[in-house]
Amino acid sequence: MTDSLLDRLWTADTAFRSDLFAGKIALVCGGGSGIGRASALLFARLGATVVITGRTQEKLDAVVDYARTKGVTMHGFAAQLREHENVVALFERIESEVGVIDLLVNSAGGQFPQEAIDYSPKGWNAVISNNLNSTWFVMQRAAQRWRDLGRQGGSIVNVIVVLERGMPGVAHTQAARAGIVGAMRTVAVEWAPLGIRVNCVAPGLTASEGLDVYPAEAVAEFPRANPFKRPGSTMEIAETCVFLSSPTASFVTGEVLTVDGGGKLWGELWLAGRPEWYRVPGNG
Repeated sequence: MTDSLLDRLWTADTAFRSDLFAGKIALVCGGGSGIGRASALLFARLGATVVITGRTQEKLDAVVDYARTKGVTMHGFAAQLREHENVVALFERIESEVGVIDLLVNSAGGQFPQEAIDYSPKGWNAVISNNLNSTWFVMQRAAQRWRDLGRQGGSIVNVIVVLERGMPGVAHTQAARAGIVGAMRTVAVEWAPLGIRVNCVAPGLTASEGLDVYPAEAVAEFPRANPFKRPGSTMEIAETCVFLSSPTASFVTGEVLTVDGGGKLWGELWLAGRPEWYRVPGNG
């Protein structure tokens, strides 16, 4: 990661006023890279005290050190969120060193491209843990703390994937993210008496280092992913996360906001490469 990338994120246009989150504490999971990093920097630009978490302290430190040169307050606490006890410990540390969070963006996760018929049980379980269990543990812990402390209100935004169509090559993450949506739609009702809003952002193909895991033949076809024939930017997704976290969205809960350049309407995304069957006309 270079300062030029961080500079571009820091100076990118935003629709929001600079003091929108003044006095608020935001936790961004997966804040060391990609959409999480862009969201964390944007929350900081808009006045929030930001805590980022991820598996690698070095990646977190690079974002935190940059943010602090801009005169904002950011903290980076490494944690493995697949284990519930680690999530509890993370919240205890945040409350001890920073304060009680007001806003949560769940942007952590990961997957590997492979045809679903060849998944091993270990591979399947790893992706479900990374993308479903960790998200749930963090969502639940945030809600528990707000309830137990008598705090009315709080916003949770989960970054998922587009679910209206299949995504060949990553069936495991489709299953995990669908689980997040099912839980989100349920707890949006259960947690409404606490004033807690829970929503999801569903990005389409987004330009970030996360694309590096995909094979060259898949990457070559990425321009077919949506009618604009380009990937989204992490800032475009971060702006959406900020909107759903903001007072402007105070009457929005239980929703999935898709930001995919029309990909679910027109486009193809073969993340493990297009199988030969779909390359040859007339099969069937």
